[in-house]
Amino acid sequence: MTGSHTPQPPALARAVIDRAAVERDETDLVERLRLDPAARVVVVHGDQGLIAESGSRLQFVQPADVHPDAVWAFLGRSADAAPLLLAVTGPDADAPLRAPVPAGAHWASLRAVGGDLGAGDAGLLVEAVSLGRWLVDAPFCSACGARTQLRAGGWARHCPSCGREHFPRTDPAVIVAVQSADGTRLLLGKNAMWADRNMYSTFAGFVEAGESLEQTVVREVEEESGVTVTELRYRSSQAWPYPRSLMLGFHAVALDDAAARPDGVEIVDARWFDRDELVAGLAGDTDFGLPGPASIARRLIVDWVEAAS
Repeated sequence: MTGSHTPQPPALARAVIDRAAVERDETDLVERLRLDPAARVVVVHGDQGLIAESGSRLQFVQPADVHPDAVWAFLGRSADAAPLLLAVTGPDADAPLRAPVPAGAHWASLRAVGGDLGAGDAGLLVEAVSLGRWLVDAPFCSACGARTQLRAGGWARHCPSCGREHFPRTDPAVIVAVQSADGTRLLLGKNAMWADRNMYSTFAGFVEAGESLEQTVVREVEEESGVTVTELRYRSSQAWPYPRSLMLGFHAVALDDAAARPDGVEIVDARWFDRDELVAGLAGDTDFGLPGPASIARRLIVDWVEAAS
């Protein structure tokens, strides 16, 4: 990369949330806070949050507005010290509201609106979706199969049968923007799942057992695009609960531009883009698409484009 610019944090990592973790040790914390008139509830249905009419902030509700079948957890404290609760149901269940959706509010997925929300609300929604998916998807002990009991304000599960403790799982994954050897182009790939959308993105993959992040970057890029990379530079990270990833972003440089080719399985096209093409793509003025503003992939692409200015 050339030039200089002030790096901006990824869309879902712009805020520091006060998770007030010390409070999780309190017995019956969630039950007590559900009776607190100051409590604000983030409702999540699958990976969708309730968004206010403006589209730039979350729509909080009161505990009494939530359906009794929802699963509850403690998210932390707001800037004015109000308790923040999560109420979640899975995508195949009814939405967690017993009351009508507030006027103008609507359900929207994190990946669709995370980049449009203010920093605090974006951070709160990614926390809520990440924790909520674990709460809904993992109610049973993975060791003995017994139904577990929620502990620590929803941040742990205790198995009453075998005594094991379970916690929300996060899987590390790398995501990499690869520039050409001369710094004038960026290599992007089209995933097989996006073939009908003509969308291109940076290369990504999960860290395997026994690998470092740097080893994963080299392996994933070579597997998916045929390119060997060097000059790895860590950029930043953000949570991405699809299903439970922590995306660790890197920039890298190709050793041989001509080696680029898709693997033909996961990646069906690998293509070099110059800055003018990507500027147009970011503005939506092309026949190809780029990742949405909630993704760290878009942040990596924007980094590279802005570094030339």
